[in-house]
Amino acid sequence: MTKELKRKLIELGVGIVLYIYAIFSEQYWHTGKWETVILFLLPYLTVVGELLRTIWTNTKGKKYFDENILILLATVGAFLCGKNAEAVGVLLFYQMGKLFEHLALRHSQKSIEKFMDIRPDYANRRVRGQEVRVDPSELKLRNIIIVKPGERIPVDAVIVKGNSTVNTMALTGESVPHEVREGDRLYSGSINLTGLLEARVTKLYGESTVSKILDLVQNANNRKSDSENFVTRFNKWYTPIVTLLGFAVMIIPSVTFAPEERYIWVYRGLIFLVTACPCGLILSVPLAFFGGIGAASRQGVVVKGANFLENLAKTETFVFDKTGTLTKGVFVVKEYHPRNMSKEELLELMAYGEIHSNHPIAQSLREAYGKELDKKKVKWVKEYSGFGVRANIEGRKVYIGNSKFMRRNEIVYSKVRSAGTAVHLAVDGVYAGYILIADTLREDAKYTISQLRHHQMILVMLTGDNERVAKSVARELGIENVFANLMPEGKVEQLQEFMDSQLEEEKLVFVGDGINDAPVLAMADVGIAMGGLGSDAAIEAADIVLMKDEPSGIIKAIRIAKETLSVVKENMVFAIGIKVILLVFAIMGYVSMRDAIVADMVVLAINLLNSLWVLRYPEQ
Repeated sequence: MTKELKRKLIELGVGIVLYIYAIFSEQYWHTGKWETVILFLLPYLTVVGELLRTIWTNTKGKKYFDENILILLATVGAFLCGKNAEAVGVLLFYQMGKLFEHLALRHSQKSIEKFMDIRPDYANRRVRGQEVRVDPSELKLRNIIIVKPGERIPVDAVIVKGNSTVNTMALTGESVPHEVREGDRLYSGSINLTGLLEARVTKLYGESTVSKILDLVQNANNRKSDSENFVTRFNKWYTPIVTLLGFAVMIIPSVTFAPEERYIWVYRGLIFLVTACPCGLILSVPLAFFGGIGAASRQGVVVKGANFLENLAKTETFVFDKTGTLTKGVFVVKEYHPRNMSKEELLELMAYGEIHSNHPIAQSLREAYGKELDKKKVKWVKEYSGFGVRANIEGRKVYIGNSKFMRRNEIVYSKVRSAGTAVHLAVDGVYAGYILIADTLREDAKYTISQLRHHQMILVMLTGDNERVAKSVARELGIENVFANLMPEGKVEQLQEFMDSQLEEEKLVFVGDGINDAPVLAMADVGIAMGGLGSDAAIEAADIVLMKDEPSGIIKAIRIAKETLSVVKENMVFAIGIKVILLVFAIMGYVSMRDAIVADMVVLAINLLNSLWVLRYPEQ
């Protein structure tokens, strides 16, 4: 419990005790008029301090009219009308309501933290052969940590010894553990399940996955949505208007047609001011967005702000990057086309020729070969960036590369019509065939695109790949609008054209891998990154991060966004509707000050329950 909360509870507790004492004194001990006023002033002054502090802070911020001013005017007026018990009771109820609001927001934040239960409590550091328990924030780069079965991984690290299974559900929503071994990365917030691991720290605690995610989620509501901005603007005009209406209720009837009922109308005007307090309305919107952001976090989708959640619910156009987003970005051998040799020999020569290369295509060839390579067979290798490699393998001169490399060396090669990247081979100047390498679609890419098509979204794919490959992938997925051969600046220009052609209320989402797509992620109305675990570029550049590299997370995010917006509208309609009814009843004299405050607390409670339902939005 914070010091501020303790102070509020003490002030409220003392105020309630003094209030009860004042009521007993008036009812049963028949104290005099001025003694009674003093007895009721004591609890009032005990509790009003918090109200005055808030008004002073708002005044310094040039915020002159709000619900606090309404309560102050109404309760002071009630004292002047001789309604001492009602004045103090209203203030006590109001402060109880504010405390309830504070606890409700904290509950929403705590619920998010509970679902994002990834903060490590300690770390086991190895120091001179001894194991020392330290705070994760004390760890330095390259420190060696020990993670025992059942313990939470404190910071991002690389395994140097041991193997185990790791549960990343708190980060990704994925319930199936995965195996890790020496050389694999560990991400803070995950749980080590089976084996003892020793790992080398690669990121400080403040820069680790766990710290960044918690910071994003807990501060997400600092970015207001259009709905929240509407409530803020509404309240800016609403409070001074209802204040004037309250004074009109006090003055106009008593001057025009009921001078003998002056005090009755003054009292009704004061009740009108209390009834007009918009507390339930002001909190109804952020509570709903807290719920939506929490629900998304629970399902492995980090949303950086309420505005992005609202924009996502209004989106009509989705623009996708191809490689690493709709496809895995991992090349695999798709087809063999040997000439005058077996496909096994074709693959073997290519694997040996690419023995020293770190290019993804070279790695895919070696993985397809699957056997240990004898480096003694390769006398020398020369790499030509952007073309291929030339090597001497057991006395044979081998050329491996793209069609440009074949033309450069005046080798006649076969034309390739299939979608994919062709790697050609020539031995001693004679063409020997090619192997087709292709990227593979993500398992849920088709499902994601079909769901978006079902919702009649406009779908676009931008890629730097060649047109043949781009159209093949788009055709397989069912995307009609394809733009290929785009450099990063070309993607920016193309996205700008789309956004310029939109109506103001239309929203556009760009989905990329968060590394080379940073400019377009930042430009779009909503940038969604296939962040994966620990992708700093994704976390920094995007507005929404899918903690699992699965496009289907977009569908989850859209469902949560639309449900959140639905709850926001329900909360607003309910809060405004109840407020209008109470104001009418207040003018007619059917509502007391305490009734108005209690009704506002009930509205807040119902809206809170409605918002908490979003927080527990089920996975589908």
